Amino acid sequence: MLFDIRNIIFQELSSAMLDEKGIRLTVARLDKIHPVVSGNKLFKLHYFLEAFAAGSYSGIQTFGGAFSNHLVATAYACQQLKIPCKGIVRGERPARLSHTLQQCSAYGMQLEFVSREQYKALADQQERTDNILTIPEGGYHPLGAKGASLIMDSIEEKNCPIFLPVGTATTLAGILQKAAASRQVTAIPVLKGFTDTGERLHLLNGQSSYNNLHVWDQYHFGGYAKSSPELIAFMNELYRNYQLPTDFVYTAKMMFAVFDAIRNNVFAPQTKLLCLHTGGLQGNDSLPQGSLIF
Repeated sequence: MLFDIRNIIFQELSSAMLDEKGIRLTVARLDKIHPVVSGNKLFKLHYFLEAFAAGSYSGIQTFGGAFSNHLVATAYACQQLKIPCKGIVRGERPARLSHTLQQCSAYGMQLEFVSREQYKALADQQERTDNILTIPEGGYHPLGAKGASLIMDSIEEKNCPIFLPVGTATTLAGILQKAAASRQVTAIPVLKGFTDTGERLHLLNGQSSYNNLHVWDQYHFGGYAKSSPELIAFMNELYRNYQLPTDFVYTAKMMFAVFDAIRNNVFAPQTKLLCLHTGGLQGNDSLPQGSLIF
């Protein structure tokens, strides 16, 4: 591993509401592993970086949008390992780069902006080009899923239900690789109209259906990187009550779903729950100043 992942912090949340419901809620703070290569991104990059070291590649290229945590993580990792890298960005170059893309550029990533049509065509090409190692958007590849499966190696509690936000489903695939068949895994998609979970899992794991998988697809708040005053207020409440910072793209939506389920008595008393904080806190810098209290 490029960074030490052996000491993941597990934060148990405590409040009168959780006590009243009889729920033990723990958050795996993957966001605290590293301030830049944050959360699940480090894990998904692991085997790609290993492949680069073992091959004869001259650089790395990858894909993402203007708010891609994956682009930032890749840019920083490549800077640390002195690997030339390019980020192919979906959409025309804006007059002012997003905070995310500014970080990518500061870490030495060459940014190439392409139309959405060009982006899709390029992203569909997974072959090695000009001796460049290509990492798909979000690490969406069996190597990315294999890396994400390493998260489970640090989770000692083997039976409690596990919850995670889902974008490409790469981390979900990794979790399912090592989760016991009796362990409930609940995915909270952050994209609107996320209906191809089975197809994605088949590409990543070679298996499209899992009896222990549940998908709660009603907490996307309008779609990827979309938010609402209700979600922002929840993020501030979460920090005020539990000192837990979340990002509005992924983890906040997942936590909102879990707390909504707790309030509505979805879980039996004395249930233990584990949520994966997948990082990406830098994305909050794109919110209007003063939106968050942390």
